[in-house]
Order: sequence, then structure tokens, then C-alpha cells
Amino acid sequence: MITFKNITIIGTSHISPKSVALVKKTILDEKPEFVGIELDFRRFTHLNSNAKKRKLSIKDIKTLGMTGFFLNLVGGWLEKKLGELTGSAPGSEMIMAAKAAKQIDAKILLLDRDITVTLKRLSKKITFKEKMTFVWDIISAPFKKRKIKFDLKSVPSEELIITLLKEVKQKYPNVHKVLLAERDLYMAKGLNTYIGKPEKVIVVVGAGHEKGVYTHLQRMARD
Repeated sequence: MITFKNITIIGTSHISPKSVALVKKTILDEKPEFVGIELDFRRFTHLNSNAKKRKLSIKDIKTLGMTGFFLNLVGGWLEKKLGELTGSAPGSEMIMAAKAAKQIDAKILLLDRDITVTLKRLSKKITFKEKMTFVWDIISAPFKKRKIKFDLKSVPSEELIITLLKEVKQKYPNVHKVLLAERDLYMAKGLNTYIGKPEKVIVVVGAGHEKGVYTHLQRMARD
């Protein structure tokens, strides 16, 4: 958790019950006027509806691009399986942030870029080398000696996050740019008008975005 002026950023794990509890406690204790969450309108509506998730179809390839379609499919499946292990559904902390915000009459800020825009950009920007590296990493993963151990039910440590982000940036520079760097800046821009204001703002984002959003807010305050 990082605070800059009147804005507090909570870095979470999307499948951690501890993150859900932390988000709820912080919002109810601090009673901010605004609660920002790492969701766009499309994902926010889906998470807060009781409707069954629509299965991806071949038509989505045209909308998202082949790479975006594939990563969305694999990512959704992986988050679901990990969520089953931890007992916390993916995005539970975002739902809790919205519920807690409503409980204290705080305004909800949907900070993230539209998911279809992000996945389209990923399909355009990712290189053949990155795709092959991704395939090789999946094939070779079971045989690698190095294992990174951490508790799925907890938020990864800052040291581990830095290590993982550096590795992603080195091996998949365009993936890092589209999925992390661009969205860090996008979310920070959404918070720019609130910097230094009397109203308190609590922002809930994935742990991988916490430092990036914070750094952009610092720069924006100086400019």
C-alpha cells in the first residue's frame, strides 16, 4: 500500500482472500470520497452481474485479434483455476471495493482502459519472437530447476513483484508495454485531476500496477 498526497494505492492479488479483506477494511476505515478500481465499464458490469459469463467464440478473434483472443482464453482459465485453489474468485477484491464504496456513499472511478482496446493492441504489438518465447516457456516450465515459491492467498512481496516485472519486460517487452506500462499511465491519467485535492481517494489495482501508477502520479504532480 502506497500513499501519495491524498491518494492511497492498494496493490492486490486478484485471487487472494487476504486482498479482499484488506480492501474492505481500508475503505470502511478511511471512508474516502472516491474509490478507484482497475476495471473498465465492460468488466465492471460483468463482475457485478449475475449473468453467466459468455463463452468466447470465433467471432471474438476478429474483435480481439488472434493473440488477444488466445491470451484472454488462457488467462481466464488460469485465473479461474487459481481462484479455486485459494477459495477466492478472480476479481473478488474489485467487487468488494465497489460494495464498500457504495456502503459509505463514495463515488466509484473506473480507471482501466477498455479490455478490447488492450487486447487489440497486444495482438498488433507482440512480436513473433515473443510468441515463440512464450511457447518455449510453457513447454520447458516443468523441467526448469528454478522455482518461485509464494503463497497464492497473499499478495506477493514487493521484491518478488519487481523481479517478475523485470523478467517480463526483458523477455516480453511489448507484452510488458501494452499490459502494464500503458495501463499504468492510463490509470494515473484518470487520477490526475484528484491529486492534492481535499477529497480522499483510495485506488485498488493489481500489485503489478501499484508502483507504476504511483510513479506517474508523482511525475504529474511535478509537471
